[in-house]
Amino acid sequence: MMNDSPHQPVLYQEIIHALQPRGGGRYVDGTLGAGGHARGMLEASAPDGQLLGLDVDPQALALARKNLAPYEGRIHLAQASYTSLSTQLAQLQWDAVDGIVLDLGASSMQFDTPGRGFSFLHDAPLDMRFGPHLPQTAADLVNKSSERELADLIYRYGEERDSRKIAGAIVKARPLHTTRELVAAIESVSPRRGDRLHPATRTFQALRIAVNEELAALEEVLPQAVAALGAGGRLAVISFHSLEDRIVKDFFREQSKDLVNPPYEQIYAEEHKATLKEVNRKPITPSETEIKSNPRARSAKLRIVEKL
Repeated sequence: MMNDSPHQPVLYQEIIHALQPRGGGRYVDGTLGAGGHARGMLEASAPDGQLLGLDVDPQALALARKNLAPYEGRIHLAQASYTSLSTQLAQLQWDAVDGIVLDLGASSMQFDTPGRGFSFLHDAPLDMRFGPHLPQTAADLVNKSSERELADLIYRYGEERDSRKIAGAIVKARPLHTTRELVAAIESVSPRRGDRLHPATRTFQALRIAVNEELAALEEVLPQAVAALGAGGRLAVISFHSLEDRIVKDFFREQSKDLVNPPYEQIYAEEHKATLKEVNRKPITPSETEIKSNPRARSAKLRIVEKL
């Protein structure tokens, strides 16, 4: 069962400060979750700011609809991936928006719902899908991939040094159907050492990213988000691991530079004028107080850009 009370979202105050919502504005929360960031934007943009909220997770959407009921006339919610942002905006006939937030990865609600299989702390079926429309579960991946494919996946998306050993242990233990069975296979070759990161952490992260094609989705949404912003509009992205942050940072840097007469090594690059201004060159990270109240926030990084 999904927790009914919305968690205070990560970097909440920083997001509201970054997007500076105002009356009459149009805003997008592409990763709606329980609606925490959305509620802050709606409150700050009273009395007539509007918000489009997207989430692929029907459980999250139902909870957000309930939490955002007081703003009913000002919200537009859709069970959809943020990769459909352009389509969703076209349906609303919004030609430009004033602010967009993307809070990447799995939500606290998803981790805390045992039956979803996101956490190695609960025994559950190996699912890990953000939404039921996705064709492949984590069980499909661990049981059908070759040992080499698993090792590559765990190394690439989990940055796990023991990826080969872990992939070998998974193949040896197959078939695996539950999180507990997967954890046992991982611990058989990579035992827990004191208070250090649980040995299953990076493998679970890698499987979740692969199942939901998170990095490809991020690369797909960033150009759409920039195109959707009006002049002076802002895009705020919270990432939780280095792979996501690198994609966001590189995209923001590239779009913040004029590229005229590309140098020899970029001979095939197209000339372009900068479309963005980086609001913060270094990522904003949570305060010690926030990390204490929500340990999952510790790896969060917030990057903000403004449309020129």
